[in-house]
Amino acid sequence: MIPNSTILVTGGTGSFGNTFVPMTLARYNPKKVIIYSRDEMKQWEMAKRYEGDGRVRFFIGDVRDRDRLYRALDGVDYVVHAAATKIVPTAEYNPFECVKTNVHGAMNLIDACIDKGVKRVVALSTDKASSPVNLYGATKLVSDKLFVAGNSYSGASNTRFAVVRYGNVMGSRGSVIPFFLSIRDKGVLPVTDERMTRFMISLEEGVQLVWHAFTDMEGGEIYVRKIPSMKVTDIASAVAPEARQEVVGLRPGEKLHEQMISAEDAHYTYEYPDHFKILPATHSWTQRAAAIHGGVKVPEGFVYSSDNNKDWMTPEQLAAWIEANRAKIGTI
Repeated sequence: MIPNSTILVTGGTGSFGNTFVPMTLARYNPKKVIIYSRDEMKQWEMAKRYEGDGRVRFFIGDVRDRDRLYRALDGVDYVVHAAATKIVPTAEYNPFECVKTNVHGAMNLIDACIDKGVKRVVALSTDKASSPVNLYGATKLVSDKLFVAGNSYSGASNTRFAVVRYGNVMGSRGSVIPFFLSIRDKGVLPVTDERMTRFMISLEEGVQLVWHAFTDMEGGEIYVRKIPSMKVTDIASAVAPEARQEVVGLRPGEKLHEQMISAEDAHYTYEYPDHFKILPATHSWTQRAAAIHGGVKVPEGFVYSSDNNKDWMTPEQLAAWIEANRAKIGTI
């Protein structure tokens, strides 16, 4: 599907885009990858790495700007929607701005993709969209619902939409690992709560899940990759085993544990060797054999959360990952 196609990535200068672009160029050799984002400095820095590669193009634009999206989507076959206002406290203190990007931006993109005849769209979601308690999670839940509904909204169009949902991206800009690394020499690491757990995923695993969604989707699916959990105290121990841990309390809108599949979703969820798939509750789409193909229905009441996970990452495993990826931690 992807070879010889044109792909557009919204928010493409972020952590995901900086990993998706080189991996996709190397594996699929697409005709063109368009980076669509509003930060000209990040585009300038990213463009330096692809100087002379005619496959990589850059568009300054915002998902809030519907007209600019229409122009950028000319001739585009596939879209990855990574643009979002995603820092939890930022969203809590700037709620109108968060809604404009995460909700209105999703609506603009859905309309533009349908009208421009885009073949497939995969939107990135978050564990915070499942049973949300903060504004970021609530807007991403709305976004997920919009992209799922986009498959019926598109009418006779062949445009199909799906969502991928995953947890804390290890080493990405602004995340806990580079933060702990930056202050570990002080000898004290702030821990929000000793009981706190988080899902852990690498950017490369996130990219692979998007690739899978493009090739597998019928339309309306939410893909959830199986990934390990960690206690935040173990993350701190992996980064700085000699440092003292100081409990500072939860930030506004922060969860103690993260969830990717709720008990209410379980009725529509199927399990596969390395992922789950939540099918839409509407239009009897959960009965589509082509969408289920090989999946096993999860038990009633099933919940996939970071505290009840079967798979756990040890401090030693995380320390080994940090050592192997030290050069790129916090840079993308």
